[in-house]
Amino acid sequence: MAQKVCMITGANSGIGKETAEKLAELGAIVVMVCRSKERGEKAMAEIKKRSHSESVELLLADLASLDSVRALAKEFQEKHDALHVLVNNAGVARVRRSTTVDGFETTFQVDYLSHYLLTNLLLQSLKKSAPSRIINVSSVSHYGGHLNFDDIQMKRGYGVMRAYSQAKLAQVLFTYELSRRLQGTGVTANCLHPGAVATNMWGRPMGPFSFLGKIARLFLISPEKGAETPVYLASSPEVEGASGKYYEQKRNKESSAESYDMASAQRLWKESEKMTGLPISLGIAP
Repeated sequence: MAQKVCMITGANSGIGKETAEKLAELGAIVVMVCRSKERGEKAMAEIKKRSHSESVELLLADLASLDSVRALAKEFQEKHDALHVLVNNAGVARVRRSTTVDGFETTFQVDYLSHYLLTNLLLQSLKKSAPSRIINVSSVSHYGGHLNFDDIQMKRGYGVMRAYSQAKLAQVLFTYELSRRLQGTGVTANCLHPGAVATNMWGRPMGPFSFLGKIARLFLISPEKGAETPVYLASSPEVEGASGKYYEQKRNKESSAESYDMASAQRLWKESEKMTGLPISLGIAP
């Protein structure tokens, strides 16, 4: 991984922070993407100290804003000529339905839609740096997910796990469709379940369900353990050329039945293009 440029979203805590640290230890140039300047700078200092690497930098972006994602991609491309690994890791789970500045349901946008946009905006950098890898951090929750295209923003019957599971299923569908569209480019796309990890998500206020988060943390694995699979997919020669796969504990595993529905994947792609305002002329074959 020496001098390989790696971008990780949500890199100031949890799986993202551990992934950034491990890749820095391996000699990568790590680009941390964080929403908070204060938390990002603190995490960056800790990662540099523990990894014994100064090749760690911070870019700020709020994934609840598509304009912020566009600015992130532009700033990155102004600073770097190459991108070898993109780890789409950042995520939220909102107990009550809320919308972003763009008018989209927050969990859907932060966990999936903004990563769809960021990935597409950075594709030329990834292609130019091939062989390169895209890694989407999904969740075992996707097995319970369903995409209701008539109400993908969940204006009716919102529930925190329904929203989270839908967004994580969208990530898997996106991964598979992206892999199909990138065949022959040298860019691979894979997704994963990191394990039930004790991240900050479980420490956030969950209203009457807050006690469940505290109990759950007793049975969850550490972020360091959860980072093993994304680091493996980012760096291991064992998965060189592997694409369009779902991993758990560094092993390829079948995802949900719905995640293999090509019609749903293609429809999701088209809907995502409309929502993000992306042109079809980004150089990705239909």
